[in-house]
Amino acid sequence: MTMTYTQTTPHHGSAVDGTAADAERTHESAARGRTPRSEDGGDVARLLEPDGTRVPDPALDPWIADLSPHELRALHRDMVLTRRLDAEGVALQRQGQLALWAPCRGQEAVQIGTAHALSAGDFAFPSYREHGVLLARGAKPEGYMLAWRGEEHSAYDHASINVAPMQIIIGAQALHATGWAMGAQRDGSTDVAVAYFGDGATSQGDVNEAMVFASSFGAPVVFVCSNNQWAISEPVTVQAKHPIAGRAPGFGIPSLRIDGNDVLACVAAMRWALDRARRGEGPSFLEAVTYRMGPHTTSDDPTRYRTVDEVERWAERDPIARFEAYLCAEGVLDDSALAEVAAAADALAAEVRAACIGAVTRAPETVFDHVYAEPHAPLAAQRAEYVEYLAGFATEEDR
Repeated sequence: MTMTYTQTTPHHGSAVDGTAADAERTHESAARGRTPRSEDGGDVARLLEPDGTRVPDPALDPWIADLSPHELRALHRDMVLTRRLDAEGVALQRQGQLALWAPCRGQEAVQIGTAHALSAGDFAFPSYREHGVLLARGAKPEGYMLAWRGEEHSAYDHASINVAPMQIIIGAQALHATGWAMGAQRDGSTDVAVAYFGDGATSQGDVNEAMVFASSFGAPVVFVCSNNQWAISEPVTVQAKHPIAGRAPGFGIPSLRIDGNDVLACVAAMRWALDRARRGEGPSFLEAVTYRMGPHTTSDDPTRYRTVDEVERWAERDPIARFEAYLCAEGVLDDSALAEVAAAADALAAEVRAACIGAVTRAPETVFDHVYAEPHAPLAAQRAEYVEYLAGFATEEDR
């Protein structure tokens, strides 16, 4: 089934329903002529309003109908833990314990919602901001945060949790994910690859090249674009005059444009995309419209390029507050459950702090360790030369 897309709105209903007749149906919002601009989040598919009110969507509803209270609480718990982990990362960097940190506050719903939809065999390829994806997949934050301290490469076993190392090169992981998906396809596997990237990465050649290959070979890969409105200091409306999700159909890839601050919509959209891939229908593209509440990284000052009013408008659409309001109204969460989650967040923060503050930086020459499995004479010579070089900086006390 081929999905069509116009500049006014994504036909997310027709894509999800999956029939030929549905493919020709225009979503209701198209008739209302909603703006194709992405900064207001008004032309997206959602299941929860900003105040937590549940709204029906016949296309997305079936994909979350089986979510149990336990699963709903797990979504909420991981979102809260991700936010606390993020706050701790910022604090530790300000204290000099981390070299850098890329905050994800405000983007918890898209990260946790999509990650919870994955199966154990699926493989995630994150950017440097997907802390929630790593947490949901089982990475130990007290370990992988050492990568941000410069102590380790990725600090988690990618093979055990099926998550590639966080990618710092913008958009490169889209190619890695597509290559992995093509390999899984040739192995006859039903596992799916997922590439996570931001709106800025869609202007990179790597992302576009990955979509060409994915479409040409029908690779089982899902492209998840977290449109957080800013590529560092460049607003999305400069590089994307129309919704980013509208680009994917040009590659022959169906797409959905969803409210990235609505965790239920994120789960539903990801389940739809994964189902397509497992049935051999190839790649899908999700544009999750969200907002980066903090700086691009801790080396950035967002007050230089965006207004307080803009940040406050998006704060009213907070993904955790809206989900809590919904769960409390449904009787799924109460004060006791909220206190338990808060205690878990405190415990996680304490573990992360202890791991970072107690970390012992290895000697510089250990950079040569584990490069080869067997002794290597040229490498040994380089190591000796480096040790001699370092010795030249030794003080009298060191000697």
